[in-house]
Formats: sequence, structure tokens, C-alpha cells
Amino acid sequence: MVPATRLGLRDVVDEAVAGMLARPGRAGLTVLGTLLGVAAFVTVLGLTTTVEGQISNRFTALVATEVLVQDTTDQPDAGTAFPDDAEQRLTALNGVRSAGLFWEVADPGPLAARRPTAQEPGENLKVLAASPGYLRAIHARLSSGRVFDTWHDAEHQRVVVLGSGAAGRLGITWIDEQPAVFIGGTPFVVIGIIDDVDREAGTLLSAVVPAGTAEAAWGAGTGTRALIDTEIGAAQQVGDEAPLALRPEEPNRFTTITPPDPRELREGVTTDLGTLFLTLAAVCLLIGAVGIANTTLVAVLERVGEIGLRRALGARRRHVAAHFLAESGTLGLIGGLIGTSVGVAAVVAVAYLREWTPLLQPATVLPAPLVGALTGLVAGLYPAWRATRIEPADALRR
Repeated sequence: MVPATRLGLRDVVDEAVAGMLARPGRAGLTVLGTLLGVAAFVTVLGLTTTVEGQISNRFTALVATEVLVQDTTDQPDAGTAFPDDAEQRLTALNGVRSAGLFWEVADPGPLAARRPTAQEPGENLKVLAASPGYLRAIHARLSSGRVFDTWHDAEHQRVVVLGSGAAGRLGITWIDEQPAVFIGGTPFVVIGIIDDVDREAGTLLSAVVPAGTAEAAWGAGTGTRALIDTEIGAAQQVGDEAPLALRPEEPNRFTTITPPDPRELREGVTTDLGTLFLTLAAVCLLIGAVGIANTTLVAVLERVGEIGLRRALGARRRHVAAHFLAESGTLGLIGGLIGTSVGVAAVVAVAYLREWTPLLQPATVLPAPLVGALTGLVAGLYPAWRATRIEPADALRR
């Protein structure tokens, strides 16, 4: 009686290694596909976690400390509900670091770096009227000069602070010689250029003039709002107290916009990011799996004679399947190991360049090589099945 053919684990591994070493170029390209897929998987999930941490920090530092107060009955012929000392009343509240009023000036005229003419009318840039506290509340950082203060505001001084975008369009990069810009034909001295802000990014494309100056030049503004910068944790309380501080007799004239619950916002944002990036990672792995399947299938078709000889010498169908599955699984595992290392390095490099704190979940990094091996096994199922359907006699006749 002829004993049944056996194929041990060591034999499977030896055959898989021999098959890969026989075609090192093809094996390397196959590993590259899985490597890129797993590297993208680890990189995407690692950056998702890192970005979530940055969202959390930025939310705490900015969004959770911002309160906006609006006049619900602000009409062109009714004036504004904000009192003249609104900024002082708001900054007197506990937990307020700075506060300021602002509105967009309606139809101030074009802006120009020199007196406008019919041929050069100027730029249609936004003009903001603001109290001095507004620039503190948006955390304005200057590249040159200074911001206006309460004296400029009270004395209706014709001074202007330009956002970096507005200054670039007007061709003003430095203010040592006290350049002037013309707003609707009226000259204003540029005393500062804002390089960056943490809030109200539209200010960078605007010209900001003192509120008192704007009222004297163009009349009382409409759509006036108050921006309040609070201590962390004080926003809700300040939002409740601001209308009473501004108009104790008519607090209903104001509405306040306070930050939403930070936990709900964070969870919503991170869930959306996680879903998006997981989808991208899955697509990357699918591309790697297709590469392995294609390469393994080509290997099966090229080795029909070898498979037929094995079958003629006693190899069973499951032995042939085990050989090709071991080969594709090993390629996937190698790609997974290298891809995991590349992904971790990419996350750390991006975090370093952006000055972030890299965050990597063990549940993402540790299973990644196994994900590569599983991808290789799944990709090798069809080629292995094709190999088992090859009949020895037909194979040997080729």
C-alpha cells in the first residue's frame, strides 16, 4: 500500500521561499504593492489620530473661548443697541480677556495706494470698522508697525491697519515711511500690517480703521457685532451675562453665539475624519491585494508544467493550494512589516514638520503586518484554486 503524501509546515515554508527567490524581481514588485497599501493604511490612521489631537487642542484654545454678540434689531435708521462704552462693559465681566466691536463699512469706496484716478480706480477691498479690543480678541500678530488704540479711536484719527492680503494687493510691504492709502479718495496713514490672526480670517483681506473714525467718515455702522475672547471654561457664563452688561433694561436686544459642547463637536469631527480616512486606507489595501492576486495568478500560469509534475509525483490538490497560499501570504507579511515601518516613519515625519505631537494607536500599528499577511492570503485564494484545477496529464503535455 502506497503511503499518503504528506506536506509539513517546514516543507510549505521552504517551497514558498524557494518560489520567491526564484523570481526576486517579481516578488519585490509584489511586496511593493502590499508595502504601499499597508504604509498608506498606517499613515492615514496615524495622521487621523494625530489630527484629532490637534483638533482637540485648537478647539480648546480658540473655539471654546469665543463669544459673539449680535444686535437683533440693528436697522439703518435705528442705530445700534451697543452703548458707547460697550467694550469697557464687556471687558469688565469675569473671565473676559478682551472684547471689541466691529462691523463692515457699507460702500466706503475703492482702496488705492495712491490717489485714485479714472484709469486706476483702486481695489475693491473690505473695510472693517473696529474698536481697539477687536484686534486683541482676534489675536492679531503684526509683521510691521502697530495697531491703533483708544486715542486714535476717540480722536477720529485717519489711520488704518491692513491685513497681509490687502497689503499685498496694494503693494505695501513696509511702513517705515508711513505710507498712505486712499479709501474712497480719503487718505489714511498705514500704521500696521497684520501678518496672521487666530480668528476672523477675513481680516487679512481687509483694511481695519478705528470705529470712531469710521463713524465720523461714513456714519454709524449697521450689522455691528461684539467679539469676546474669554478664559477657557468661561464662554457659556460670559454669553449669558453679556446682554445684561450691555443693556440691563433691554437684554433681549442681543443674541449671543457661544461654543457648542466640546465633546460633541470633537466626537462629530473625529468620526467624520475617521470614516473618510478608513475608506482611503481600505482603497489602498485593495490596490495592494489586486497586485498580489495578479502576480500570483501569472506565476500559476507560468508554472503549469511544474504544478503538473508535482501532481504526477503525488502532490495533492491541497498541497498545491498550500504552496501558493503560503507564497502569497509570505509576500503580504513582508510587505506588511516594511509598510508598517514606513507608515510609522511618515507619521512621525509629518508631525515633526508641522510641530505636532505624533499619536499612534497600538490597535493600528500592531495588527498592520497581520493585515498585510491576510491581504496576501485573500489575494492568493483564486490563483491557488486555479492551480488546484490543473490536471497532471494536461499540464505535462504543454
